[in-house]
Amino acid sequence: MIYLDANATAPLHPAARAAILAALDEGPANASSIHAAGQRARARLDGAREQCAAALGCTPRELIFTSGGTESDALAIRGAQPGRVVITAVEHPAVIGACKQSGAPVVRVGVDGNGRLDLDALDAALPGAGLCSAMLANNETGVIFPVEEIALRCRARGVPLHVDAVQAVGKLPVRLSELGADYVAVSGHKLGGPHGIGLLYVRRGARLTPLQIGGHQEEGRRAGTENLAGAVGLATALRAAAAELPETAQRTAALRDRLEAAVRAVPGARVHGQGSPRLPNTICATFDGCESEALLAALDLEGICASGGSACSSGTLEPSPVLLAMGVEPSRARGALRFSLWSGNTEAEIDRTAALLTGIVARVSCRG
Repeated sequence: MIYLDANATAPLHPAARAAILAALDEGPANASSIHAAGQRARARLDGAREQCAAALGCTPRELIFTSGGTESDALAIRGAQPGRVVITAVEHPAVIGACKQSGAPVVRVGVDGNGRLDLDALDAALPGAGLCSAMLANNETGVIFPVEEIALRCRARGVPLHVDAVQAVGKLPVRLSELGADYVAVSGHKLGGPHGIGLLYVRRGARLTPLQIGGHQEEGRRAGTENLAGAVGLATALRAAAAELPETAQRTAALRDRLEAAVRAVPGARVHGQGSPRLPNTICATFDGCESEALLAALDLEGICASGGSACSSGTLEPSPVLLAMGVEPSRARGALRFSLWSGNTEAEIDRTAALLTGIVARVSCRG
């Protein structure tokens, strides 16, 4: 199998796997229990939070363990209780869904053909808003937003900022205290950690109303027994990602560029977002006369795993909302294909994918 779908789920880092197994081998214990076993679990949980904070550049008390990026987005957006929300036109469905559930009016700020945010339009939309939400890196195109600049504009207008950093953490150097955001969402399985665990950074003093009511876990901000093994695995994956990032980012970018050159050489191909700063691992392309489902099925028959844009929207026949927001025509946007690499990919895997791609596109194209 050639795995080129890391933006959907990154392979579990070996160190994270070992840490999870070690935590499970400790035996049953609830970190809220007062007996010795419970207090050992509490110490492991506190240690995991401290490791996450050190890797992300914030204080431990600013981090809430959640079940993943979707919950983190929901807790930030709904917990902020905004009167009106300003979001970008290319936000993840988790952010859009949380805005709908909040019941707050939503204003969407557009992007250009390369996926770059219209900062002037953002400025115009901010006055009177209760919250702004802008992703750090797009999950489909890999385009990186200037979050520090967005934060400055939000601060000048007195508008809190939520950042979905799910695709960025582990692929880019991220220091939460330097972003300028009030809320930041992180997901474990996107960066080499386990499924079912995530983080929400809440800047000290930022408003947050809990969504889950029950126990007093997470200082009363998120009720429910903590996922200790998941937290330990996430902390280990974050620490490993931070240590390995300089080498892995450079190597992955080189492989991405190698594959992207082959993609551009396919007749009728178009790579989206290539004129903007992007994640080092992501390619989003469309091909004349091709639809995502057919391309993915043909790749899968060759043992190649890719995605048709967002994995959260797989199975739908609707064109990619991200590409539509970038001005891509609907017929082409239905054929979005995303390759997202990880640190374990090899030149041989990239070359095999490149060698097969032209033939696959020719076979599945309705114009072929």
